[in-house]
Parts: sequence; structure tokens; C-alpha cells
Amino acid sequence: MKTAVPRYYHLDVEVSPERVEQVSRILAAHLHYWDLDNLVDPVCRGAELLLRAIDEHATDKDTSIEMWWNGQHLITAVGGDDRDLRPDQDLRACLADIAAMSDGWGCCAAETGSKIIWFSQRARSGERVPLVPTAPAPDVSERLKVPRALPLVALAAPASAAHDALEGAR
Repeated sequence: MKTAVPRYYHLDVEVSPERVEQVSRILAAHLHYWDLDNLVDPVCRGAELLLRAIDEHATDKDTSIEMWWNGQHLITAVGGDDRDLRPDQDLRACLADIAAMSDGWGCCAAETGSKIIWFSQRARSGERVPLVPTAPAPDVSERLKVPRALPLVALAAPASAAHDALEGAR
């Protein structure tokens, strides 16, 4: 079970192709430290997608990356100050991939005019033990005969003959 200790991490970076891999390793290290190993792949993949798209389309490469852990969800946000970057047009393919691999995502504008794209991952238990229901064992007095145990003639006979066959089977 994951602990409910809230966590926060903030990183400012100037995006370049070399920095994308470095940022991914930094985020993975924090997730390992927070004992969220099962979230490393989707979070790093989502952050890499956003950073590569920002590197390709944005003129201002200064970017902030934030992660919030609240005990149930990890929210990762990537924000940039490029006013000309239009997520609905420039980052459309990237956002489709983010939506497909995350539990929730969104895009909003900050008061400073920067754009923030966030996505969330729900924490899942790393070890799942399947529950196996145990069937109650009936007492000898509670057991009933299954209709298939009766002769076929008794099942196909009229109601009065079936009643007689049942009485005879007991």
C-alpha cells in the first residue's frame, strides 16, 4: 500500500534534445525515491513526449516541470512561457498520446500567460493477489438431488408421474 505522505517536486529546465533524457532520469529517480516504481514508465514517457514537442514547436525553451503526489494520484505538469505555442494545434499528436496513456489530463493557462499541460496517473497496487471465493459446504440434511440424477422418464412425464418418481427416488 502506498503511503499518503504528500510529495512535491519542481524542476526548471531549458529544453534541448540532450536535456529530455536527463530530465527523464531525474523524474525517474524521484519516483523511485517516493516508492512509486510502477509509475516511472508512464510518467517519464509522458514527460518526454511533452518536452520533445516543446523542443520542436516552441521558440521559448524555458520550461517548468512539477510533480505532485497525494497518496492516490501523481500529477505531472509541464509549463512553458512561449505565448505563440498553441497546444490545440502544435501539440495535437502529443496530447492524443498523453490522453491515451494517462488517467486524466488537461491544459490551462497561467496568470503569467504561460501554458500548462498536466496529466495524472492513479497509483495501482504492485502486487495483486486474486481473491478465491470458497464455496460453503452444505450439510448432509441440506443437500438436494440434482434433477439430472433423476431418470429421464421422470423429467419428461406429466406432473403427477414426476411427483411419484420423485417420491420413489427419496
